[in-house]
Amino acid sequence: MTTIASDARMADMQPTYPPRAAVVSWIFFDWAAQPYFTLITTFVFAPYFATSIAPDPATGQSLWGFAMAAAGMAIALLSPVLGAIADAAGRRKPWIAAFGAMLVLGSCVMWIGKPGDPGIIPPLLAALALASVGAEFATVFNNAMMPTLVPPERIGRLSGTGWATGYVGGIVSLIIVLGFLAANPETGRTLLGVTPLFGLDPATHQGDRITGPLTALWFVIFVTPMFLFTPDYPAKRPVREALRAGLAELKQSLVELPRQKSIATFLLANMVYTDGLVSLFAFGGIYAAGTFGWHTIQIGTFGILLAIAGAFGAWLGGKLDDLLGPKRVIAGSMLVLLLSLAAILLVDRDSVLFVKVAPPEPGGALFSGAAERAYLVLGCLIGAAGGPLQAASRTMLIRLAPKDRIAQYFGLFALTGKVTSFIGPLLIGTITAATASQKAGMAVLVVFFVAGLVLLLRVRDK
Repeated sequence: MTTIASDARMADMQPTYPPRAAVVSWIFFDWAAQPYFTLITTFVFAPYFATSIAPDPATGQSLWGFAMAAAGMAIALLSPVLGAIADAAGRRKPWIAAFGAMLVLGSCVMWIGKPGDPGIIPPLLAALALASVGAEFATVFNNAMMPTLVPPERIGRLSGTGWATGYVGGIVSLIIVLGFLAANPETGRTLLGVTPLFGLDPATHQGDRITGPLTALWFVIFVTPMFLFTPDYPAKRPVREALRAGLAELKQSLVELPRQKSIATFLLANMVYTDGLVSLFAFGGIYAAGTFGWHTIQIGTFGILLAIAGAFGAWLGGKLDDLLGPKRVIAGSMLVLLLSLAAILLVDRDSVLFVKVAPPEPGGALFSGAAERAYLVLGCLIGAAGGPLQAASRTMLIRLAPKDRIAQYFGLFALTGKVTSFIGPLLIGTITAATASQKAGMAVLVVFFVAGLVLLLRVRDK
């Protein structure tokens, strides 16, 4: 296994970077992990859970929100500690392997989610929380490898390419599910008009449930090149010693953080707008299912279009990042998200921006209603802005953080992305449950983007 030169050696020589194969292999981590977010938490399994497993869509949205909130709290509490220990220990890959195993295990459990069985809800939500923790922590340590892969002036392009590749992976996985696995229970046919592969039963939604095992297998296959070809940091000290050293360094960083105003303000801004973005993605499919009565085919097709927009946005955002700087890319992305979200709240089955339109006809063509097409356009704008926002955020951190504590600061980055991540889902779940209105629950996200933009404008980037 190849490793990166130690810090002491790097101080005495010009930095060298690994070959292209190592960089491409690292990029494929995003491809490997993305189906979890695309298939399970956004476009296929989450709406299926809300509409077919939970008693009703509003209850399903609130239960899903509570499970995501619990996972977010665990991630928030542990990510800075684990990042500090990883910096002290040196290596990243063992952490990615351990948390990747949690992602694989939790995803596989989704297969047991039969429709109309309330007894299956607790283990499903526990598996969701386990997989979410695994996915997020594996991403923390994968992100920490970035500074050693390319020169600083190409970090933005690397990050943007990674996000774009992830979106393409999401598109391909959605096409596989919608075209060949998940069928309409009424017709027994997939989006491509064929019967599901492997004899999957549409009546028991096996095509929706197979997204869990598919996500697990996909991750194992496509994360393997990173373990084989991308160099890791060298081991610095044993785990027990790294635990003590890492906690001491974390304590020092937290004491120093208030004096580092730019990075502290950026982490606070990231805390706010990431909560809004994650909540928007997590509940977008559920919201569409409740508003328009969409099922797997419609929501999955919407997901493909959104992911295409996201891939293009992330790729373009990476180039703009290197050209204009990550702060401007983040601010522009947030403005697009804010305006698109506000417009979505003014779209209903029979109205668009206060203008009455004909509602979708039962059994009509796909997205035949004007309101549905408006939702598609606005969703694509959200996808196109979401990719650059996330990609530029991690390059912003790399520009601001001390290089010798990069995993620790990515842990703090994950902390600020998760410490209040329970608030968005919790508020959506609580307001939705109290008002029995999905629209009222989603409206709270406007506040997150406004506050995040105000905080970002106070950051002085290098």
